[in-house]
Amino acid sequence: MQAQDYERYNRQMILPQFGEEGQHKLLQAKVLVVGAGGLGCPVLQYLTAAGVGEIGIIDDDIISLSNLHRQVLYTTDDLNKYKTEVAADKLKRLNPSVTFHVFTERLTNSNAIDIISRFDIVADGTDNFAARYIINDACVLLQKPFVNAAISRFEGQVAVFNLLTPSGPSVNYRDLFPAPPTHALNCEEAGVLGVLPGIIGSLQANEVIKVITGIGQPLINRLLTFNALNNSFYQLDIILNEEGRKLIPANIAAFLDMDYEVLCSSSSHPEIDITVDELKELQQKEKVTILDVREMNEVPTIEEDHLRIPLRLLKNKPPAVTANTIVAVCHMGIRSAEAVKILKEIYGSAKKIYNLKGGILSWQKYLYKKQQHA
Repeated sequence: MQAQDYERYNRQMILPQFGEEGQHKLLQAKVLVVGAGGLGCPVLQYLTAAGVGEIGIIDDDIISLSNLHRQVLYTTDDLNKYKTEVAADKLKRLNPSVTFHVFTERLTNSNAIDIISRFDIVADGTDNFAARYIINDACVLLQKPFVNAAISRFEGQVAVFNLLTPSGPSVNYRDLFPAPPTHALNCEEAGVLGVLPGIIGSLQANEVIKVITGIGQPLINRLLTFNALNNSFYQLDIILNEEGRKLIPANIAAFLDMDYEVLCSSSSHPEIDITVDELKELQQKEKVTILDVREMNEVPTIEEDHLRIPLRLLKNKPPAVTANTIVAVCHMGIRSAEAVKILKEIYGSAKKIYNLKGGILSWQKYLYKKQQHA
């Protein structure tokens, strides 16, 4: 180690269970953090401060105002910038000796094997089930441990999956959740208390450090949950689930062939989904009515002409639409998919009705990329 390392990491190196050996292990470690949002921010900050040698950051999202109440790595000056780029820049200033690998893209089964194989351990800070199952299955195939965390409203959970032990690999995510739930809202739909990801993300970073250094007892075969309303912690034992394990792809080729978006189809509706690019092409050919089904106070607003009828009112207040094509829009494409079903009941086959995949968030990314290339 360099002389400055002894000063920087002194407070943890003097711990008898940790010592210089623990710091050496951190300096040699390579950790991939998937998601630079609510959970990813504290995980990245604490792993950087602790001296993890190489850190990968993968996320395709840009910073929005709604992020800032919980994603404290960012400020208002960072709005509309890519999270990966802003995070790496600020973390380099926190600890210049750490090497950062930035992937400004979405983790998919097409790129997961290549990216995850470069790292020793994965910290999962995602907010959707497709990504969690991609991470889990890739880590099982590559024999990589990963530390999972999840948050919603006032509760959070942490667990360590697929860690090699003397008796073999520990349980994986499919032992706990063999298949994704059909109707589970993420934070952007259900809401989340701003301090919660800081609490759970710190616990997650703690587990990563324990796995790397070998200190303490990581959450192997256990799920730790926390409730912010009553400050209660409790743990559940996780046991091997043979039926769940049968759902893991048998090899990398089978992994690449699996459609995780369809598997976790609460946010994917291929029969009705339309991308922003497809919407723009459609608007050049014909008149399209954009129907925003969010509540009246939700932001950001849509700049071009549109109708706004909240989903809860749609059945009793069907839109007066002259166009032959309607594209329903909400924040992420979940409520608007429900709106499409209602509209099809109202109009039948008289109109073409689509759901904007990814909602306003995907529209924002489209506009941002367009500005960057202007």
